[in-house]
Amino acid sequence: MRVRIAVSVTAMLVVLIVAQSLALVRLNEEMEEEFIDGTLDEQLHYSIEHSRRLGTLIGPQTPNMTLYRFAPGEALPPGLNPALAALAVGKHEDWSAGRELHVAVREADGQRYVLIYDESEHRARETAVVTTVVIGGLALTALSFLLVYAIAARLTRALETLAERVEGERDGTPFAQPGLDAELLAVARALDRAEARQAALLARERDFNANLSHELRTPLAGIRSDAEMLLTDPALSTKARRRAERIVATTDRTATLAHSLLLLAREARPQGAEPVNLGAAVRDAWARLQAAGKEAEAVAIRIDPAAEVVADPSLLALVLHNLLENALRHGEGRAIEVVLEGRQLAVCDRGPGFGSEDPMRSFERFRRGGGKPGHGLGLALVQHICTACGWTVHAANRPDGGACLTIDFEPAAA
Repeated sequence: MRVRIAVSVTAMLVVLIVAQSLALVRLNEEMEEEFIDGTLDEQLHYSIEHSRRLGTLIGPQTPNMTLYRFAPGEALPPGLNPALAALAVGKHEDWSAGRELHVAVREADGQRYVLIYDESEHRARETAVVTTVVIGGLALTALSFLLVYAIAARLTRALETLAERVEGERDGTPFAQPGLDAELLAVARALDRAEARQAALLARERDFNANLSHELRTPLAGIRSDAEMLLTDPALSTKARRRAERIVATTDRTATLAHSLLLLAREARPQGAEPVNLGAAVRDAWARLQAAGKEAEAVAIRIDPAAEVVADPSLLALVLHNLLENALRHGEGRAIEVVLEGRQLAVCDRGPGFGSEDPMRSFERFRRGGGKPGHGLGLALVQHICTACGWTVHAANRPDGGACLTIDFEPAAA
């Protein structure tokens, strides 16, 4: 912005400088012309009067002027161009010699006077003036740009500070502060109002999700309990038993959805960080999935037994559970690999992968890939927790087929 301001103002100044310079050069030319004409008139008058008084030709004493006198019909003086001698009485300009000559012709006492003024010296002065004007204009243009840029930087510094506050971490301090210029104060107040509206909307959304999650827990628990009671009845038919099992499974999925909504509503902030053995955490998450009846052809866990990560154990367990469950669901029961390289943990499957769409879109809420069952919040919750913990998570297709989800445990700022 400051560059655009500096360029715009400098361009306007350049136009003014060029206009003024042209006017100055034009004025200088007119003054030189007037000076030459006046000099010719004075010199002719002086030479004619003194020649008449003294009886001999009194010529100019300057090397750039030459005076000739002859009577009509007589031979021309040596050095006088016949074309100049034939000019009418008055003032003329001539370029026949390859340079500009000013010629004044006058007749007195039966004699013809021709005064020739060589303009070379005048042109040299004019060139010097033009060169000085150009150099001065360039220097003034550069100086103007630097000065305007400095002034613009000073004027926009407060705007940059406000932008840094908008982008930085918020501590609840209003953007509008005493001492701001009127224009910036209006922008800051508008930002405060927009932030307040956004905070109110987020608060309402979180309250709604939290209340919905709490309200769903009681009826879901009742439905599951009733379904389990039905399953204990030995007289229950096979068809009814399958329906009861579907009720239990559907209730569990709904409870998981409510729990995920509650975590998202509460922002899933880490409550406490402690060193956690990463290999043990992965195996525990896999054991819980096995206990729920979920299996794969093979699971390869290649993690250094001493590898640890400082994290909230419950949040880390939830992330690992969702990653492994996602690999099981979309890997279609094929082999799963869990590999730690440096500070990056990768969970890869051998399924169809993400296809042609952007793999990072898999982290969008309620997005389910490949028509697989689920509520579409697992990976969204993983990304949300990773962001809250300062980690980064990436999704990509494997070159040899399948999908790979990677968590970088290094702080996101690094």
